Amino acid sequence: MAEGENHLRPHLIHLNRCENVQLDGFKIRESPFWTIHLYMCKNGRVSNLDVYAHGHNNDGVDLEMTQNFVIEDCVFDQGDDAVVIKAGRNQDAWRLATPTQNIVIRNCVIKKGHCLLGIGSEISGGIRNVYMHDCESPDEVIRLFYMKTNIRRGGFLENISMENVKANRMRRACEIDTDVLYLWKDIVPTYEERPTRISNISMRNIECEQANAIYDIKGSALLPIDTVRLENIHVKEVNEFINNQTNVKNLSTNNITYDKFVKKEIKPLGW
Repeated sequence: MAEGENHLRPHLIHLNRCENVQLDGFKIRESPFWTIHLYMCKNGRVSNLDVYAHGHNNDGVDLEMTQNFVIEDCVFDQGDDAVVIKAGRNQDAWRLATPTQNIVIRNCVIKKGHCLLGIGSEISGGIRNVYMHDCESPDEVIRLFYMKTNIRRGGFLENISMENVKANRMRRACEIDTDVLYLWKDIVPTYEERPTRISNISMRNIECEQANAIYDIKGSALLPIDTVRLENIHVKEVNEFINNQTNVKNLSTNNITYDKFVKKEIKPLGW
């Protein structure tokens, strides 16, 4: 894609504006970048895949401005996020105005990854109606359920839910962060502020062995998060803090429990 040291790493499988997609029953090992990227696609099924990639930015499957998909019965072992929902970045996605919506993820195993389910940070076209259920993480992830955006993204997140998940170790069981800019925070100035509207987020029936924190919700003062429901979340051992919430309204928690709090030095997870 370019010469010398400026070369770019391509996606391994990239489908652009496709309809009626079926990816079924194959194995992938060590892609150069995102493993599967579904871009502005409609109507499809991703099933029975065995994906392993532990290089840099090795997401498992990324759905971007894509609609009406089921991801089921897959195994992901990733060097970055496992299942990722995106909707374009800033002006380009505002122009295209194509939300990602109507996505179901079920019966998947995520052995390792930065997230079991990651939303964003590219969400400028909007994301709605995402449902993950009956999945498991037997080894470790950094975050189980992670929604991330920043003041430049705009867009919306609504009707995002996770339930019936069993997991081993993680830093956060649930995290929402509205100030994720990575290295761009200081390199590129903010030319236009567009906070992301976040509403109707739910997580229920979750069992975890160990977490640094159960939930960490950091909304924007410009547009607080509205309506988060957390129910039946149990962590056996918590190591940093139990929970944190800022700039969120209508936060409902029920049966959020842990067996013991053991303060430990926080170290990166083991890969």
